[in-house]
Amino acid sequence: MRPLATGQAGGRGQVSVLGASALGTPLHQDGPASTGAQRVPVVGLGISLLTLDEAADQVMRWSAEPVGRYVCAANVHMVMETHDAPAFRDVVSGADLVLPDGMPLVFAQRLLGHATASRARGVEITERLLDRAAREGVPVAFYGGTPATQDRLIATAQARFPGLRIATAISPPFRPPTPEEDAADVRAIVESGARILFVGIGCPKQEQWMAAHAARLPSVMVGVGQAFDLLAGVVNEAPRWMHGLGLSWVHRLAQEPRRLFWRYARHNPRFVALLLLQVLRHRFGQGRPAPRLAGM
Repeated sequence: MRPLATGQAGGRGQVSVLGASALGTPLHQDGPASTGAQRVPVVGLGISLLTLDEAADQVMRWSAEPVGRYVCAANVHMVMETHDAPAFRDVVSGADLVLPDGMPLVFAQRLLGHATASRARGVEITERLLDRAAREGVPVAFYGGTPATQDRLIATAQARFPGLRIATAISPPFRPPTPEEDAADVRAIVESGARILFVGIGCPKQEQWMAAHAARLPSVMVGVGQAFDLLAGVVNEAPRWMHGLGLSWVHRLAQEPRRLFWRYARHNPRFVALLLLQVLRHRFGQGRPAPRLAGM
C-alpha cells in the first residue's frame, strides 16, 4: 500500500503506512545487552566481533521484545569522535551492538589478533533486516532523510522487499526538534507498532538520539548513517573493490570534497597513528590499550 504523506512546517514530514496500538510501557536495559559477541577495543572503542548474519539474527530476536535497544555502525569518523569526546564514547559504548561499518576497523580487529573479523556495513545490515522483516512480518520505521529521499526509499524498499510493512516514516528538521515535536515523533513511532526503527541522521546526532530515546521507544533502533541515501539512489555506491580495500572513503571524498576533506584530514592520520601504537603495544606490550596522546 502506498503511503499518504503529510508535510509539516519547519521541514518536517511524516508518512504513516501501517497503524497499530501502542505496545505498553517501553523498557530499556542499562548498558549493552548480553549478546555473546566479544568487543575488540579499537583506539578505545569496543567494536563487536560478529558477522553480518549474526548481527541480523540478534536484531530480529530483539525485535520480538518490547524493549528499547540501539545498534551503532562504527567507522573511523565515529571512533575518532569517541576518542575526542568521552561523553560520546559513553553513548556509543552503551549501545547493544557496535558494528564494524568501516573496513579499517575490520583491518584493526585482524591486526589485534582476530583473523576472522568481518564487516557489517550500515547499508548491508539495513538490506538484510528489511528482507528478514518482510519475510517474517515485522513492521519497521524510518527516522531521517528529507521527505523526497524518504519517498524514494519507501518505494525502493517496497519494490525490493515485497510484503514489507513500513509502519511510519518521519523526516525530522535539520535543526534540533522542539520538545513538542520530539514528543509527537515518539508518540507516532510507539503507536505505529514498529519493531525495528532505522535512524539515519548522521554521526554523532543519530547515536545521541538513539541513546536519549532508548527508554521511550519499545523498538530496536539501528543507526545506519548514509544508508537511506544509498538505498534511495540519491548518492552513488563505491565500487566493490574499493570497499574490499577499505577505500570507500576516497569515493565519498570525491563526491563531497567540501564537506568531507577537513573531517578526513583531521581524523584519518590520527587514527592510523593511534592504531599503530595500539598494535605495537598489543604485540610487544602484553596487550595494553592505546594511550590517549595529548593533541591527538
